[in-house]
Amino acid sequence: MDARSGGRTFQPVMNAEEVNSYLREVFPQACSGEVPDYRALSISPGRCTVRLEAGYQHLRPGDTVSGPSLFALADIGGYVCALSHIGRRALTVTTNLSINFMRKAGAGTVDGRCRILKLGRRLMVFEAELIAGDSEDIVAHATGTYSIPPAD
Repeated sequence: MDARSGGRTFQPVMNAEEVNSYLREVFPQACSGEVPDYRALSISPGRCTVRLEAGYQHLRPGDTVSGPSLFALADIGGYVCALSHIGRRALTVTTNLSINFMRKAGAGTVDGRCRILKLGRRLMVFEAELIAGDSEDIVAHATGTYSIPPAD
């Protein structure tokens, strides 16, 4: 099924490999290294999947992935959705992000399945379901808005 907003179909302009390369360039703090902590796995019309490789640095007591690490995954998911559909505009920024933590996420992979709800000239609204490990249980749900700078 195509993702649509107001009768318009969302079409990506960058694939996951291109987005990851761009993220290493403009956001190396989160997306560098041979296997970065955060990275895009897939891009499709109106959607993206991002992954956190949650290791020791992402854990709080109880071997639970910390809230800030999950929040960052949701935020990076929104950024990947935006960039993959509007192109290389590094100054696209978060204007709002709200997250609900639903259950524990242990160390390992956490995937963010993100979906664009609205994509306009100035704003993009998205949601993200965060899934830990092989389970299909949602560990957190987020909604957010990104401000899109004018095209160069």
